[in-house]
Amino acid sequence: MKATTLRRIGARVATLLASLLIALTMAFALGRLSGDPTATILGPMALPEQREALRHQLGLDQPLLVQYFDYLKGVFTGDLGDSLQFYQSNTTMILDRLPFTLQLVAAGMSLAILIGIPLGVLAATREGTWWDRGASTLALLGQSVPVFWLGMMLVVLFAVKLGWLPAGQSGSLKHLILPAVTMALYPMAHIARLTRASMSDALREPFIDSARARGISTTRVVWRHGFKNAMMPILTIIVLQTGVLMSGAVAIEYVYSWPGLGQLALQSIQFRDFPLVQAIVVFAAVIFVLLNLVVDLLHSVVDPRVR
Repeated sequence: MKATTLRRIGARVATLLASLLIALTMAFALGRLSGDPTATILGPMALPEQREALRHQLGLDQPLLVQYFDYLKGVFTGDLGDSLQFYQSNTTMILDRLPFTLQLVAAGMSLAILIGIPLGVLAATREGTWWDRGASTLALLGQSVPVFWLGMMLVVLFAVKLGWLPAGQSGSLKHLILPAVTMALYPMAHIARLTRASMSDALREPFIDSARARGISTTRVVWRHGFKNAMMPILTIIVLQTGVLMSGAVAIEYVYSWPGLGQLALQSIQFRDFPLVQAIVVFAAVIFVLLNLVVDLLHSVVDPRVR
């Protein structure tokens, strides 16, 4: 059993490393296809000699294969290079912005879990009623509404019209409310729909009828017996949606001027700062790979059949 488990873990780690290598390669290729950064740095009036000197300084005059292996060497040794725009270490800049993005993702996912799971359970225990239809409609809207549009509408209503909350930036808890609500809508819809489907399947199992026949209370049957058996896909979607939010917070951070990794990514793209773009993509890819590994470990903990 132990040898089988080790082989399974080894195969999974190999798959994740291959996915990470593909993501790193795509980041390198897209960074080189985005254009010549020397035009942005030196301006349109720079002389060709100045451009060539800067290209040599940045290593852009070397063959692409040499640049690629130097890039991979830097990634695996922890050296993500320096920013062409800010003249700072990319690693330092990412670590400075990371707490803001983590704060936003944690607040958004907490709201999504606190609303999505009870909403899905409620819909599953009241199939065919208006509770079920209302929860399904809300989940559908959550998956359909663009987050940037929702963010702007919330700013217009609660910041401009009512004046209850700040329109953007970071600082106090009030600054976090609107971006967290905006970020929570999409994962909340996913969690609610998956919880509803998983709970509906679990509540149809024979052991649920047996628990009810023994006189166990409905609340205990639903949460202790039904939810426990429906938990694995819910945990999976929560972890994966956290990774999606980590890498997809660009629109929300832009709308609310939130100083996280999304804002930094936009600034680096606009300036064609490809070392910084590559560093952010590398960081996001590593986070996503680690979260996939966490999903596998959670499966082993929650479901004895996986062990």
